[in-house]
Amino acid sequence: MKSLTINLDAIEIKPITNQADFERASALIDALIDADLIEDEATRNKALDILDAISVLALDYEKKHFPIEKLDPIESIKQRIEMLNLSQKEVAKYFGGENRVSEVLNRKRPLTLKMVKNLYHGLGIPAEVLLA
Repeated sequence: MKSLTINLDAIEIKPITNQADFERASALIDALIDADLIEDEATRNKALDILDAISVLALDYEKKHFPIEKLDPIESIKQRIEMLNLSQKEVAKYFGGENRVSEVLNRKRPLTLKMVKNLYHGLGIPAEVLLA
């Protein structure tokens, strides 16, 4: 199956404090991503433990240095409609009519809880995005 080309004993797990550390960690994650396919159980477990630890450190660095902006509910709706190639007429049922679609998308009418529920179930837009 899968053999390992990395010396696991030479890997030093330490905090990621700069972009160079992050890039090294990303390369290591890429190299260990298929560690679950390693035949030798002891080696597999060690590689998976290292992968887990490095992944946690890399995610922490990403959260601090590359924060994800919270999505605007109206922009999220517009993106989903565009992504699904739907017309306003086709999504009117989620808003309670064609007039309401236009009013909501033009920020003249707020989303109601019923609209949020309909958009969540009908278009798969997460409720936490719509309620932001």
